[in-house]
Amino acid sequence: MPVNSFEEYPMSWKPDISNITAPLYIAIAEQLEQDIKDGKLSPGTKLPPQRELADFLDVNLSTITRAFKLCGQKGLIYASIGSGTFVSSDAATNKILLPTSNSAHIIEMGSVLPENHANEEITRYMKKMLNDPNFSKLFQYGRPEGNAWQTEAATKLLEKIGFQTDQPVLLAAGGQNAIVGTLAALFQPGDRIGTDPITYAGIKTAANMLGIQLVAIQQRNGEMTKEGLLYACKNEHIKGLYVIPDFHNPTTHTMSIEARKMIAEIARQTGLLVIEDAIYSLLKEQPLAPIASYAPNKVIYIASVSKAISPGLRLSFIVTPTSLRKKIIETLYNINISVSPVMVELTARLIQDGVAQTILEKHRLYAKQQNALVNQYLYGYTVLGDEACIFRWLILPNKFTGVQFELLASKAGVQVYAAERFAVGNAKPVNAVRLAVTAPENSAQLEQALSILKDLLESDGDYAFVD
Repeated sequence: MPVNSFEEYPMSWKPDISNITAPLYIAIAEQLEQDIKDGKLSPGTKLPPQRELADFLDVNLSTITRAFKLCGQKGLIYASIGSGTFVSSDAATNKILLPTSNSAHIIEMGSVLPENHANEEITRYMKKMLNDPNFSKLFQYGRPEGNAWQTEAATKLLEKIGFQTDQPVLLAAGGQNAIVGTLAALFQPGDRIGTDPITYAGIKTAANMLGIQLVAIQQRNGEMTKEGLLYACKNEHIKGLYVIPDFHNPTTHTMSIEARKMIAEIARQTGLLVIEDAIYSLLKEQPLAPIASYAPNKVIYIASVSKAISPGLRLSFIVTPTSLRKKIIETLYNINISVSPVMVELTARLIQDGVAQTILEKHRLYAKQQNALVNQYLYGYTVLGDEACIFRWLILPNKFTGVQFELLASKAGVQVYAAERFAVGNAKPVNAVRLAVTAPENSAQLEQALSILKDLLESDGDYAFVD
């Protein structure tokens, strides 16, 4: 028992370690995690200083430090230099964003999916491949390097989004796998990587799994500032930076050319490694030059076909500096994040024969049609996003938080995702939800969902507090 009396001490968290069985630091970490999950510690709560908590529990300071480190690596708490340690904004949210399995009873507008008509074209094309006399040879192990024909197709596709490179292209089984492989290859547990304050949930789950801490970089007008990035390099000791320059997920923002050049300049000056996630760049009709074109020796560029062509095509392309290429290849091999030769060959043929371009154009047209419906039904509300973007960012009236609106929408039959799911560290998200506008099965279903969302938005707000 602690020898000091803290009965009246205003501490935000007073764990009980009187009946522990695990090592002390693990028991404290587990209790902190459980109290967060149970709602006893809400997002944004400032935890007691480590020294004071150690004094309260009558344990060594190193025990508290180790416990906090465990929870920090899981993304449950966030240490801000000079401010203290806080419960992360997204600590109580589900970070794994997958389509609902109960699709018959709920309209999917949570998971970002392109329209599914393209899958019929891909199926017809794949049937033609079955008649190829060499088709059976594709049932072998794949290699991250691919072959000349396949990497030529990848380079051809990248040129359509303004990225011309003489660097060899690596292959991975989807954008998320490429991100995981890159993080595992180039960073260690305990390393810190900068991101936007609101960012793609997949980078958060990958970082948590690998014990990497994400640091929110100061923004102005939706873009990282030079001052904020330099501060994070110097004071937060970040070793990497993760960005989505085109159709940022979830805010839909497209990074300015000035911001791209600024990031490239700082990467060159400081040695910062930049992971440029270009997963939505193929959807841009007039894409800007990628960050990688300004700092090719400091940027790992990842493009994927899952959102632009079909989710079932689990294939991504990685353009990496020569000095890092071997590490990434070895990691992709060791954790078996490789791609099926069948999938690679199918995608290469779709690109080389122009089918991929036709599908891209159809996707853009469909997105424009769906976004026109969004603009019609949600007229008068702030709904951010380009007409070719396959998701939108709905800023909610003050009477709702994102979490409340997500719950209400789900009960009404529409799945959307709250801003809290995308928050990094102790960043306070705006009241907003992401709407996946091409995920519904058809336009009629989208109209049904939008009608439901509009009714919720126009309600008097009492519903926002329903448990």
